Amino acid sequence: MLEPAYQADVVIVGAGVAGLSAAHRLTRAGVTTAVLEAAHGVGGRMSTEKVDGFRLDRIGQLLSTAYPELRRTPGLDGLVLRPFAPGVLLHSDGRHHRASAPPGAGGARGALHAVRALASAPRPTVPRSAPRGVAPLGSGVDQARLGAALTRIANTPIERLLCRTESPAAQALAARGLPARTIDGFLRPLLAALLCDPELTTSSRCADLALRAFAAGRLCVPEGGAEVLPELLARSLPAGTVHTGVRVTSVSTSSVTTAEHGEFRCRAVLLATDARTAAELLPGLRVPDFHPVTVVHHTTDEPPETGAALLLDADRGGPVAHTAVVSHVDPSRAPAGRSLISSTVLGPPPPDVETAVRTHLSRLYGTSTTRWETLAVHHTPEAVPAMRAPHDLRRPVRLLAGLYVCGDHRDTSTVQGALHSGHRASTAILTDLGSAGSMHRAEPLPTARAA
Repeated sequence: MLEPAYQADVVIVGAGVAGLSAAHRLTRAGVTTAVLEAAHGVGGRMSTEKVDGFRLDRIGQLLSTAYPELRRTPGLDGLVLRPFAPGVLLHSDGRHHRASAPPGAGGARGALHAVRALASAPRPTVPRSAPRGVAPLGSGVDQARLGAALTRIANTPIERLLCRTESPAAQALAARGLPARTIDGFLRPLLAALLCDPELTTSSRCADLALRAFAAGRLCVPEGGAEVLPELLARSLPAGTVHTGVRVTSVSTSSVTTAEHGEFRCRAVLLATDARTAAELLPGLRVPDFHPVTVVHHTTDEPPETGAALLLDADRGGPVAHTAVVSHVDPSRAPAGRSLISSTVLGPPPPDVETAVRTHLSRLYGTSTTRWETLAVHHTPEAVPAMRAPHDLRRPVRLLAGLYVCGDHRDTSTVQGALHSGHRASTAILTDLGSAGSMHRAEPLPTARAA
């Protein structure tokens, strides 16, 4: 029999959340799609390691219930988000200061209440001998200014935020009349946790989007680990759509070549890999700088009494930027009777990172960590693409007719950005292929060649 003219309408290279979300929209439009992934599992950097009943995220990026793409993306209907306690817990001057919205408060109103309530909130987890410090938000007037700023940003349409004058986030925050203590004591540690950029070199537009999501929603993690999100997307695609263990060696507008199966013909190719892999397949694509991230996971049978709070270090007194008893947020991540504490180090880690983190955590939680067991230390040098000003939040996903690219390096360096870039890429592909879609059935992969 004659071979088919092509084996799928669209071949997607990479099974991260950007590529999988694009695959959902294409298949729903009647476009036959094949997703090729070099690894033996889906998800890319959104991976979760299983160790003795614990579920340990490799990077542990924070999500927000305000991310619109989590609601819009087909295939994520079964995603369960486990929110942290409202707001955050700040460690400053040896004390904990809670910034939390009252139950039932949402959006800007909740964020405004959170910062005003910070200085007078109870601090049950700090030793009685700790010195009485000043709230990291400064005076009552400073708190009111911050509350007003969060109110405005929560109510500003996204397109208006993207039209603001762009500068590094630290410079933009100072120019808005916020005092240095408020920036360093609250906004810097918060944005460091959200953007993995403790120096606030990120574009002010990207920082505004992150603050908007914080003010309008709740910080959260997927139930069961980060890998659940891409696995949900993969499982809900038609059978035979995703092929793992397939290494793509070259691409064109009408085919991809794989190491295992030779050529795979198509009408369009979407590169949905990380930025460096995409540039290897298409020399000339820009490779951004990256923020390195190290996540250290501990377990103990006597967890700190911080509940489900996200704890930030406002003093920057050690390598840990933020930490949480994650099993209090998502009990499925630890076996019964054990607690999981996950801590994030931003930037290059210190030489003896495990010892430095353990010492810092003892100060942050106000308890001894000598009996804590280290489960894993995950260091990812190219964890999050940097978004330094000037940053194009809507980098083109259409390179030319038949060749497209998506990923968090084309949008914002967040799960929201990755999903949205996949949305934009699928829209461009459907426009180019035409509204008629495809009447062809996807053909199976060719038989693997002998080594």
